[in-house]
Amino acid sequence: MKKFLISASLLSLIAQPAFAATGKPNTSAIVMFLLFIAATMMITWWAARKTQTTADFYTAGGGISGFQNGLAIAGDYISAASFLGIAGMVYVSGYDGVIYAIGFLFGWPVVMFLVAERLRNLGRFNFADVTSYRMQQTPMRLLAASASLLVIALYLIAQMVGAGKLIVLLFGIEYKISVIIIGVLMMVYVFFGGMTATTWVQIIKAVLMLFGATLMTGLVLYAFNFSPDALLKEAVTVHPQGMALLEPSQKAIGNPLNAISLGIALAFGTAGLPHILMRFFTVSSAQEARKSVVWASGWIGYFYLLTFIIGFGAIALLHKNPEFFTNTNGEIDIVNGLIGGANMAAVHLAGAVGGNLLLGFLAAVTFATIVAVVAGLALAGAASIAHDLYANVIARGRSTEKTEMRISKISILVLGGLSILLGIVFENQNVAFMVGLAFAIAASANFPVLVLSISWRGCTTRGAVIGGFIGLISATLWVVFSQTVWVDVLGYSTPLVPFPNPGIVSIPLAFLSIWFFSVTDKTKRAEEEREAFTALTVRSQTGIGRSQAVDH
Repeated sequence: MKKFLISASLLSLIAQPAFAATGKPNTSAIVMFLLFIAATMMITWWAARKTQTTADFYTAGGGISGFQNGLAIAGDYISAASFLGIAGMVYVSGYDGVIYAIGFLFGWPVVMFLVAERLRNLGRFNFADVTSYRMQQTPMRLLAASASLLVIALYLIAQMVGAGKLIVLLFGIEYKISVIIIGVLMMVYVFFGGMTATTWVQIIKAVLMLFGATLMTGLVLYAFNFSPDALLKEAVTVHPQGMALLEPSQKAIGNPLNAISLGIALAFGTAGLPHILMRFFTVSSAQEARKSVVWASGWIGYFYLLTFIIGFGAIALLHKNPEFFTNTNGEIDIVNGLIGGANMAAVHLAGAVGGNLLLGFLAAVTFATIVAVVAGLALAGAASIAHDLYANVIARGRSTEKTEMRISKISILVLGGLSILLGIVFENQNVAFMVGLAFAIAASANFPVLVLSISWRGCTTRGAVIGGFIGLISATLWVVFSQTVWVDVLGYSTPLVPFPNPGIVSIPLAFLSIWFFSVTDKTKRAEEEREAFTALTVRSQTGIGRSQAVDH
């Protein structure tokens, strides 16, 4: 799990480009950083005037086009950490790093064909609306909120730590103050602008990231006269692994069971991430939801293709720049000697091919990435608290729109304060396992419940709740007992489980548990839920009745 979603451990290193090899602040990075803040504040001011109702706050009133939403989803999904991490893995292991990029991309066909259209037709604000459509509101929303808030909390910790380190290195201020700055910015975006502001921040970030990666790729290929063959030939010539760089190995994925487990989690985890699923309610129709996935898949696939070239470009070009390495006896160690580690390969490459300006741009884009992801996570968390827990569990559907909006905004402030606190507490901790655990929980708890509740007539509340919690708990415990946490974090000598990725165990266990506890449920309520499946199927396929409130 440590290597799976490389994100969190990289985030503390992301800001290093602001200081590069000189140890002096990068003026261009600071200027671009401030320009981004100014632009997003203007967007928030504009969005605040359009955000009047809960539909505006949670889903931008359903007024986002498929193309815009596809870019926003890409902005949510393409993190600076995965960019640097995958490029770093290609730099170290070559072909193995490409496996991760393919795995991240593979999750999108699952989203497109299994959940995107049905989510838009059945739900109103978040995926809990869908899972509770024909089932009991209270237990289903408690399950959805529990898993979603845990996923969101784990992501928030990693993002806040990375953002704090970035601001520290950009401005030279204390870490605690930098975490407070990023937390306040996130609260401003979401509190005043809601989903509209969050969406446009994500769109801007996606455009910047795609532009930066494209520019870097173009400069790398230019150095080899736009010949990929020449690029790869130089890479295998200078890298210690030689031709093995272009062949698969077990260094990145471990034993076959762990590889399968990783692949399952990558494929199904995307379809269970609450802040990604929430984006399908921002469009006007199921057709636009499908367009969103098509556009997002295209942007994400294109981006990860660029990381492949960037990773091999770093191998081929950086060895000519000894200032990027910690030299031992005048020798350059390509794999282990890179300043900041292999995860800094893309960063150093930006400086090598584009100079200080591209270096600064990459630092600013990294900050934009973190802010966009944090804002999306906070909004998804607010929806879980205000819409699921308060409006439908505590108030049992009797809450007014004004009250729910107030609870949502209070939730944003609470989540912002909590994220600041967690960012400070986990400053020096290895939080890589938290991001991996978030994906595993999404694939083990949210995905099975979501898919079976909308595609299997026999699914009942009892089966979904018990199976969902079994998936959640088993995934959490597996990671805790793995090498990633049990040994690397807690300091024990040997792990209690044979490999770190829980997906091959927790995901089938969740599906089997949902099936078993559903087929053995003979209550009258269970029969009514099975009979309601026909109505659910009609609505999920046609959208008839979509304009009506989902909460009942």
